[in-house]
Amino acid sequence: MVAPHFSSAPHCDVLLREMKAEARRLALARREGCDPALGAQLAAHVLRDWLPPAGAVVAGFWPMGPEIDIRPLLLALQDRGHPVVLPVTPKRGQPLTFRRWRPGEPLARGRFGTQHPAAGETLAPEFLLVPLLAFDRAGRRLGYGAGYYDRTLAGLPGAATLGCAYACQEVPEVPAGPEDVALQAIATEAGIIRRA
Repeated sequence: MVAPHFSSAPHCDVLLREMKAEARRLALARREGCDPALGAQLAAHVLRDWLPPAGAVVAGFWPMGPEIDIRPLLLALQDRGHPVVLPVTPKRGQPLTFRRWRPGEPLARGRFGTQHPAAGETLAPEFLLVPLLAFDRAGRRLGYGAGYYDRTLAGLPGAATLGCAYACQEVPEVPAGPEDVALQAIATEAGIIRRA
């Protein structure tokens, strides 16, 4: 008689979800009280130490709430001739799309409180500035839980990836599964952290 086979995968998935939920709770608490204006220091580090290739299409993001404000970096990259795009959040289960953004153009409200250009051409980014809640030295990031960036990055394997966060968002280890895509580096107000 053959013994029944029980997969431990569902239990691992449940445990990973629970670990990520707890990590998100702690990350949100750690981020409270941070000054979004520290994004100007983050911009200075990127412009000095991690510039996108000349002319590369750069994907940024419009900061939500207390996220670090990367708009100074987006403006500086625009001034250097980079086309800048912002993500448009589709229905769950789909990757992000990106619309061209120019300063002063109207923004539309998107899902989950995001903002994106109300109109404009869709471009594929070659260099992505990625928001996150927590990160570690291995380049793992903890997002908000819908998986948009992991799906998007998996579909852009040749693109450069740079997480954007406060230095206090670093943790010893981010809980991650096989579908979580690691970043090449993280930029904070304290400098650039390259993936170990």
